[in-house]
Amino acid sequence: MLVIDLGNGVKTNSQLTLPAIGQGPFPGVLLIPGSGANDKNETLGFVHKNGPKPPTPFWQIAQYLSERGFAVLRYDKRGAGANFTIDQNVWGNATINDLIQDSKKALNVLIQQPEVDPKKISIIGHSEGTIIAPRVAIDNSTKVKNIILMGTVAQNVRDLVYYQAVSVPSGYATQVLDKNHTGLISIQQIAKDPFRNSLVLRSLLPSSILHTFLRTNDTKVIANFLLNKFATNTVEAGYISINKQLKPLLMKSYDNLSSFNLSKCNNIEECPVGYRSLFSLIPTLSIIGNVSKSIGILMLNGENDSLTPVQQAFLLQQRLTEVNHPDHTLITYPNLGHQFYPSSQWSTGIGPFEEYVLADIYSWLEAHFGLSHSYVTTTSTLGANTNTTSASSSTSKR
Repeated sequence: MLVIDLGNGVKTNSQLTLPAIGQGPFPGVLLIPGSGANDKNETLGFVHKNGPKPPTPFWQIAQYLSERGFAVLRYDKRGAGANFTIDQNVWGNATINDLIQDSKKALNVLIQQPEVDPKKISIIGHSEGTIIAPRVAIDNSTKVKNIILMGTVAQNVRDLVYYQAVSVPSGYATQVLDKNHTGLISIQQIAKDPFRNSLVLRSLLPSSILHTFLRTNDTKVIANFLLNKFATNTVEAGYISINKQLKPLLMKSYDNLSSFNLSKCNNIEECPVGYRSLFSLIPTLSIIGNVSKSIGILMLNGENDSLTPVQQAFLLQQRLTEVNHPDHTLITYPNLGHQFYPSSQWSTGIGPFEEYVLADIYSWLEAHFGLSHSYVTTTSTLGANTNTTSASSSTSKR
């Protein structure tokens, strides 16, 4: 365990995973987590004493790469610790610029380790980490050799969050729940399967009702609340109007994300200060062309990603092609979502990263450090689509 001094009295824990065999120094990899109060493992859910262990994708990447000769550093985000423990003062005031500076400090810690080859450093960013990684690479072009962007963010974050918070759930309501194309959705229907319909229910239910349901597993709690809430307002009894009732609630939730000026915040997803800083940030699409042409870029995206849709990755690829960046590769994965786990187009499946995704990361890194003659997509990628642009290979898609 390594402690990283982030400045102004703020410190965070990190962990360096090393190969069990082989002689160092080893190529180094820094992992930059996605949005929310993530720990070093990017743990996807609370750890319960007697329950199943939640997926830990960053631990998974670290283990996979260290078993194949890489030294991997991962760290807790500022103000965040294991099992979503939060220092409200630190987390509540964290801006995207703070997180970028934290990643730079973590990069320097990685480079300083005697087991790490400082001339062979790569950065892997996931989700929000794909906003941070290019910026760290731009400011450290002599230190960073490669960046890997998983679940890529290209455009203005405000527009992306609107897509996540308003467009996706209203699209789900219109295209999936409104089977008769009446503009109405049945309260009994959405209450009957709360987990499947959580996209819509999150905007309709207060947290107290959700907690009651999780304790009792009684869907009548949800149905009764919705019937009482909308009984006098529904266009038709027992139904909710998508345009007149659902969409305004989605818009209200979206507007509230950045509207409160909280110096203390225990929201594990993101705090208002963080949202405001993200919304005002120059889009990654506008700065990706500034990444040094000596730095290799690999982009990975699930084709069913409902949080950072695959079009974001295509935009970054197009921009890199326009600026003649000599070494960039995009791999898209059919049926995978934001967590590189099987997902529908409407919601993110939660589970470990598919191993063939990890195999693609390793193969690309291996080739870029001269450990093999050329980059070849592994045969286990199950129909992944690869677009490669480099000085030594032609563009291909399969």
